[in-house]
Amino acid sequence: MARRPAQPDAEPLAADYRALAELRYRIRRFLSFSERAARAAGIEPQQHQLLLAIKGLPLDQRPTIKTLAERLCVQHHSVVALVDQVAARKLVRRERNPDDRREILLVLTAQGELILRALSVQHREQLRVVGPTLAAALSEIVGAGDR
Repeated sequence: MARRPAQPDAEPLAADYRALAELRYRIRRFLSFSERAARAAGIEPQQHQLLLAIKGLPLDQRPTIKTLAERLCVQHHSVVALVDQVAARKLVRRERNPDDRREILLVLTAQGELILRALSVQHREQLRVVGPTLAAALSEIVGAGDR
């Protein structure tokens, strides 16, 4: 059955507001878990996000400051400061691209890998628990166009 495109000027229904609020609540709960887990591991949430962004880049992208700024949705200078922090803690190192010596790539150190691995295990476990309610909340929003 074909879905109708959502009307951009259609007034949201009360159920739409509840569904959006529920989705935001579920996302916020997961993010709150993530922030607590990062701090418990001895790093700041933004540092965890940087490590994850470096390790989880699509295969066709290189871990440069510019790419990571885009992936983290922050300004270039913010990523530079963040990289300085994690590099000082020996979680990341800067390396020259062997194919283009002008380009600096970011690489996780063994310690950065260990922290990211432990946090990723915790996050997968948490998503197994909250995933069904998060998926249901998202499904409610996506299905709202059918009303």
